[in-house]
Amino acid sequence: MKSIRSLIITILAVLFGVSCGRTGSPLEIYATTDLHGMLLPFDNTEGTATDRSLANLASVVESKGNRNIVLLDNGDILQGDPLAYYYNFIDTTTTHIIADILNYLGYDAASAGNHDIEAGHPVYDRVRREYKFPMLAANAIDISTGEPYFEPYTVIQKKGFRLVVFGLITPSVPKWLPESLYSGIRFENMVSTARKWMPAMLAEEPDLVIGLFHSGMGDERDPGDDENSTLSVAVNVPGFDVIFCGHDHRQDVREVTNSAGEKVLVLDGGSRADALMNVTVTMRREDDGTVLPELSGKLIRMNTLPESAAFLERYSEVSKRLDEYTSEIIGRSTATATTRDAFFGPSAFVDLIHQVQLGISGAQISLAAPLSFDQKIEEGDLRIRDMYRLYRFENFLYTVRMTGGEIDRHLEHAAGQWFQTMKNSSDLMLRYRLDDDGAPVMVNGTARLQNPSYNFDSALGIRYTVDVSKPRGAMVDITALSDGTPFSYSAEYAVAVNSYRASGGGGHFPAAGITATGLDKRIISATDRDLRYYMTEWIRKKGTITPVEEGEWSIIPAVWAEKAEERESVMLFGKN
Repeated sequence: MKSIRSLIITILAVLFGVSCGRTGSPLEIYATTDLHGMLLPFDNTEGTATDRSLANLASVVESKGNRNIVLLDNGDILQGDPLAYYYNFIDTTTTHIIADILNYLGYDAASAGNHDIEAGHPVYDRVRREYKFPMLAANAIDISTGEPYFEPYTVIQKKGFRLVVFGLITPSVPKWLPESLYSGIRFENMVSTARKWMPAMLAEEPDLVIGLFHSGMGDERDPGDDENSTLSVAVNVPGFDVIFCGHDHRQDVREVTNSAGEKVLVLDGGSRADALMNVTVTMRREDDGTVLPELSGKLIRMNTLPESAAFLERYSEVSKRLDEYTSEIIGRSTATATTRDAFFGPSAFVDLIHQVQLGISGAQISLAAPLSFDQKIEEGDLRIRDMYRLYRFENFLYTVRMTGGEIDRHLEHAAGQWFQTMKNSSDLMLRYRLDDDGAPVMVNGTARLQNPSYNFDSALGIRYTVDVSKPRGAMVDITALSDGTPFSYSAEYAVAVNSYRASGGGGHFPAAGITATGLDKRIISATDRDLRYYMTEWIRKKGTITPVEEGEWSIIPAVWAEKAEERESVMLFGKN
């Protein structure tokens, strides 16, 4: 498979005057992933400066020169911070700030991520046009042509190296997003797509084939349809030398052996500019005279790199503009509300989301979850940035028809991800990631949950209990609507739920028996803008809000739940 490439590299090495060992100066490849808007050193949601952003990467570019390095981005860059939102939906006439920054730094290629698609066609099509480099995703297929909607791969030549960079996106996009956001596109299997394109990539006679996959590591046994299928491609599709992955927000560097017995270097870079993926490529002559690329991969903590003064100066006015935007006062809260309460029962924070969803939609019942693990809104003035604390993602709000039985199964699915079955009051109540000894995994002194909190749905509009002494699938008991009307498992109700959940995200709707193909017939209404926008306007109209715990549901046995909260809140959040 690689014999032709080895010959070409050998000839190249001879032209460079190779004698033995490592040859020539190395090529450095740097890749970012899941930046979620963290391009400038300021967290516009928290209103605080940060020590990691692309300002740090800019210093690398200045020291090495972008003609001597390869820069790649692995998607999920268009959502996650007010900076991205502002240029996605408010200032839509100037060059998008993300395109401007990546062009300025000299990026060579980028892959599309699911949260880029979630921004909608007008946003990612605009950014794609403004990029001075290709946007990649070979398995995102234009339905009208049968060809990739984005570029499948690109060829990059730097410092005498010829590189092919091949892009893939997680194929699970339709499980999470309404079709309107990706109209005209279908998402295909990662393994079969890579296998299809590999001959064409090798025909380019590259020195290296690089994967740029917006998909987590996953399991090599996965057939390629899972949201995290990188290892499956690395192991089952010979030809790749190095693969940069992301999406799962984890950090890892590992070497795997593919089905042809060749080594593949795989890097996963975490999120929000915490780490920079780096691969150093040198040429090495083997004992038999063959010259092959030698790869060394690592993760660099972004905040260990100096910030570029020139970069900061160039974007200082943008930072000021975003500070003015996010500092705008839209109302006032008479109380502080935190997501920490939401793990152990009703929460004023989540109930505020419920109240807004019911107020906007006019539905009878609301389903929602804490979208951030540890977040709060403070008593006092409410600003635009607080809306990003309250509601992290740009979901739409749907009002859908659901039967009582479907609502029950939906909540059972949420409880199954959320709670363990307790045998006594000293058992753990929440589900945690466990180590080999069965103890909760601790990172920096705090425990890690098995499942993301944004899947911990509760309801407002109904009275119910969650019995954590019962087995999974039999915990929820719904007794009545809020007004005391008996709840019927056969009756149909109008339910407010975000677009991620309605499209199948988290598996709640599939567990309830609601398929994506049947969703259109159930939708009563849908917002034409993101839910955060309507929340902002709802608060503007009210002026003053009072987040309160509605208390329409509870965890039983109550004594067990109280003792679990005392223990496990410290496990999750520390003693402060």
